[in-house]
Amino acid sequence: MLEKLTYLTSVEELRAPYLQPSTLVRAKQLDRLDRHCCNFIARAPLVIIGSSHSERGHDVSPRGDAPGFVQILGARHLAIPDRPGNNRLNTMENLLGNPAIGLLFIIPGVEELLRVNGTARLTRSQELLRSMSVNGKSLKIAIVVTVIEAFLHCSKALKRSRLWKDDYRIDRSELPTLGQMLADQTRLVDLTVKDIEARIETDARENLY
Repeated sequence: MLEKLTYLTSVEELRAPYLQPSTLVRAKQLDRLDRHCCNFIARAPLVIIGSSHSERGHDVSPRGDAPGFVQILGARHLAIPDRPGNNRLNTMENLLGNPAIGLLFIIPGVEELLRVNGTARLTRSQELLRSMSVNGKSLKIAIVVTVIEAFLHCSKALKRSRLWKDDYRIDRSELPTLGQMLADQTRLVDLTVKDIEARIETDARENLY
């Protein structure tokens, strides 16, 4: 199959089968967060972060919490708390080397999305970290984003995927457990599936914040 494929090599080839973006599509791109963007962010419990590393390439990582967990610091700045995770720190390392960042905000039940692109810096400033603490547990790091562009994204992708419907919802038993998949992938002789699943359960119970 792959040997039969041909590939595009120019913007002209890419653009040829498509219409030009409409006036509305071009005009909706803002250079700051307006009240609608702020309203959307305040209600979004999930943001997907895109970043890039000169050697590792591109990376996409989710951040989630109660709506409002991403703080709006003004029309051109917002802050994302770094809650406990897997300690790989891929996103943060990427941003230290390349501050370009892309954000995709998602609200359950809403088929539109909000895209924000900009640059990011990492901070350990205690006043900000304290304001983002949960259950008295402070943060180690927050990501402060300078907004370069922000725009609402149409609903076609979520409509096609029917993400908020039950059409494509599966029973979790159709996939192996995370512990089973990790055991198969890592083949660590000193960790059984039961061991891995116990670690996952403990981590989810004790290290959510």
